Amino acid sequence: MATITSQTPIGSHRLYDIALLTVRIGISLMMLTHGLPKLELLLSDGGSKFPSVGGMSPALTLGLTVFSEFVCSLLLIFGLFTRFALAALAFTMFVAALVVHAADDFSVKEMSLHYLLVYSMLLLTGGGRFSIDHWWKLERNKKSINS
Repeated sequence: MATITSQTPIGSHRLYDIALLTVRIGISLMMLTHGLPKLELLLSDGGSKFPSVGGMSPALTLGLTVFSEFVCSLLLIFGLFTRFALAALAFTMFVAALVVHAADDFSVKEMSLHYLLVYSMLLLTGGGRFSIDHWWKLERNKKSINS
């Protein structure tokens, strides 16, 4: 097994990219268990019972939450528009923890904060080598070299 030295950039290490892939897919699958019921709620009654945030209607708040928790989680699984998806997810968890559940006990906020922590870490690292974003970047570089 190769060791990481000061001469080996950690971003090029295979285990690092496997870890990013594992975290990306794992956290997304877990978030989908929250996003899918909200999608069903949006489709069934339009979200009239969903909490309103920032003066937006409950339906708009629910629609944005579904976009983040469901659509952005799917994007994250594939590593497609990774940092955009992560920014939306992190913002949603920030709002959930510090606005929607502001008056609740820490135990209620804790799950949102866990998600926020993981999304923040992935925002800093990116999606890794095993992502569509990385593949697109390689293709763009090939085209610019051949031009």
